Amino acid sequence: MIRRFIDGVAAGVLIAIGGCVYLACDSKYVGAALFSVALLSICFKGYSLFTGKVGYLVNDHSRNAWSVLLLGLLGNAAATCGLGLLIHAAMPHLGQAALAICTAKLEQTLLGTAVRSVLCGALMYLAVSIYKEKNTIAGILFCVPVFILSGFEHSIANMFYFGASGMVSFRAFRYICVVIVGNALGGMLFPLLDNLGKKKEAPHV
Repeated sequence: MIRRFIDGVAAGVLIAIGGCVYLACDSKYVGAALFSVALLSICFKGYSLFTGKVGYLVNDHSRNAWSVLLLGLLGNAAATCGLGLLIHAAMPHLGQAALAICTAKLEQTLLGTAVRSVLCGALMYLAVSIYKEKNTIAGILFCVPVFILSGFEHSIANMFYFGASGMVSFRAFRYICVVIVGNALGGMLFPLLDNLGKKKEAPHV
């Protein structure tokens, strides 16, 4: 159990680093591309990122799979929120950039946040599954910048941004919960469609 939590912490640290470089870049395009270093490192090292694992619950909903996912999420949250607060205190210029981002996020409608989070979850599943199944980083290099530049919502990255912004409130917590659920639903979208397609192709006996 400790190992699973630590793997989640490690993934959270990398997402926080990706968030830092995005906040530090004057060009959102450069920042979006460089953010990919986080998911690349997570996949190479085998760390536990909620948005990269939740889609696999469709085909493996064992107790072990749930344990890996939830302990990993706890580790993700601890690392991103903790480092976000540290960045807020140590690097105020990044905190100001995060504040602008988070203020805009909280002004979105519930429906807008939900749709953005579902689409992000779908892209994150694709990025990780393409890496695992095709042994290529192409999915990561394209899916990560696409979700960022499209304004989609990534729950773990947002935990970092809210920590860095200093906006710690019930409203922010509610927003993060909506994004977590949306990411989970989006992550399960393609596995469910794949399974549906296989059933349709199965021969009748």
